[in-house]
Amino acid sequence: MERREFVASLVAGGCAGMCVDLTLFPLDTIKTRLQSQQGFYKAGGFRGIYAGVPSAAVGSFPNAAAFFVTYECTKSLLGAGGAVAAPHVAPVTHMLAASLGEIVACLIRVPTEVVKQRTQASPSSTTYHMLLATFREEGVRGLYRGFGSTVLREIPFSLVQFPLWEYLKTLWSWRQGHTLYSWQAAVCGAFAGAVAAFVTTPLDVVKTRIMLAKVYTLKHMHAPTHTHTHTHTQTQTHSTPSPPPPPPLAATFKHCCQVMPHRQRAERARSLSKFQQCQHTGRSRLR
Repeated sequence: MERREFVASLVAGGCAGMCVDLTLFPLDTIKTRLQSQQGFYKAGGFRGIYAGVPSAAVGSFPNAAAFFVTYECTKSLLGAGGAVAAPHVAPVTHMLAASLGEIVACLIRVPTEVVKQRTQASPSSTTYHMLLATFREEGVRGLYRGFGSTVLREIPFSLVQFPLWEYLKTLWSWRQGHTLYSWQAAVCGAFAGAVAAFVTTPLDVVKTRIMLAKVYTLKHMHAPTHTHTHTHTQTQTHSTPSPPPPPPLAATFKHCCQVMPHRQRAERARSLSKFQQCQHTGRSRLR
């Protein structure tokens, strides 16, 4: 790959990725909130649909540039010679190039995606505060939470999208007898992307929920606890007791399952006692 082609792939891919991410950001926010485990309206609904846009703006250019440079370089190397250069194995070349490009791009994409999606699901927070909270609570590993699931989602997406995109461009160009115009290549890309998105949506839901998981557990897992230790040489310290942290969901559910049947039985017993008392009073009046 020549230097001119390298720079062209870097700039064109970065600009295209940034334009797409910023233009379609409201749809991305709605998608994230729909896939959120807490539900669409609890995650913010239609409020603050541009929450997390600074993270997308910072990461979109280097992310897209890294992908397209890796994709074009790999495609050039594989197509330079050998058995992989044959026309009938061109889809395999595109698959390998796209897969390697996604792995490289995920090194940049995942940290920005974690911060972006957590901000989208918590519109009351800002991108900067979410970044600090993630880094403080989970460290650098927290910024790469869901890296494996992201790669497992992006590789199948590229395996479907790019070979289909290249095939549609080749077929359309062959039928009309000349190179495609820009809008024709865009139509091919839109169709290929729609098919790939339909196939990989379940994997995308899993990736989103893994990245958002920490948002729901931060309040309970990291609630401050105050304990007093007893030793033979130290006496118990006395301080103003702080309110206990709220019980986790599983404990709350178990408590409800244990307490509610007792309450229901007590209510039935009181109702039966009142009914029997009314019957006894009615018989006494008849006598």
